Amino acid sequence: MPELRRDPVLGRWVIIAIERARRPSDFKPEPPAPPPDFCPFCEGNESKTPPETFAFREAGTAPDTPGWRVRVVPNKFPVLGIEGDLGKKGHGIYDMMNGIGAHEVVIETPEHETSFTPLPDDHVADIVRAYQARLLDLQRDRRMVYAMVFKNVGKAAGASLEHTHSQIIVTPVLPRTVMQEMSGCERFYDYRGRCLFCDIVEQELSESRVVLDRDDFVAFCPYASRFPFETWIVPKRHESHFEKITPDEVGHFAGVLKETLLRIETAIAGGPYNFIVHTSPLDKGDIEHYHWHVEIIPRLTKVAGFEWGTGFYINPVPPENAAEFLRDQELDGGVKLHGEEK
Repeated sequence: MPELRRDPVLGRWVIIAIERARRPSDFKPEPPAPPPDFCPFCEGNESKTPPETFAFREAGTAPDTPGWRVRVVPNKFPVLGIEGDLGKKGHGIYDMMNGIGAHEVVIETPEHETSFTPLPDDHVADIVRAYQARLLDLQRDRRMVYAMVFKNVGKAAGASLEHTHSQIIVTPVLPRTVMQEMSGCERFYDYRGRCLFCDIVEQELSESRVVLDRDDFVAFCPYASRFPFETWIVPKRHESHFEKITPDEVGHFAGVLKETLLRIETAIAGGPYNFIVHTSPLDKGDIEHYHWHVEIIPRLTKVAGFEWGTGFYINPVPPENAAEFLRDQELDGGVKLHGEEK
């Protein structure tokens, strides 16, 4: 019989369609894209992007030239612009303001890779450090309220270029979903005096939905997963802001993020996915009731009329089954089973 499960953060309900239970092989893989004739993100094509705002590069190399390891540039077609003032105003019952914000692209490697999972762990750690550096810099602009780090992989997940990259969009207002998430956590804190995500971590470590348990982070398929193989990565230490990640945690997080994505990529055979860093607003100090985390969303099912009309999601893969399948993935080079060497 199907189950209705309630997400304790947002209070939304999810239908776990147990009778429709499916495996990754039941989902039609995304056809491979033909190789591009030209890629502006490859090394040697630095002049084809806007000037870089940040880079890890070899000593003695100049900005916007070869020799970089990770490179951050403004998006050539930004959804929000950095120049100008907010110009808030009303029009009758409607509110509006200028489209002020920031939109940057984190080019994760000079090589034409389609994922960062083949990269060494220290390179992935540099990608995480680039996220942190840009958020700390953008935080200085008092117009900026919320920064979202996200990655689209595959055309169905919104990627327009296959060269592995992620994006940062900073908005002058708090997005509604983030506001709802923070409000749900605040209600829990007011009632129980504890952080909801800290409690989720403690409970999940004793449940069957854990994918990886490493050092400072745990990856698990959430109890009320909206999508097949949806996976969250949550720090065990309470921290409301991603940009306050410690140097030791950067390396640990990079390793967990890379291995979790590799398990998902292996399981869904190159299927599309998004990952999103959920963090606290830039203009707020430490928050006791909120906890930063990452949500990884494979795009294997379609959101249709019922979902749009009700806010319910239908997931044909119970998260307990999904976590078991991800744990049991055999990975190239190490053959890991349940996170251990065979």
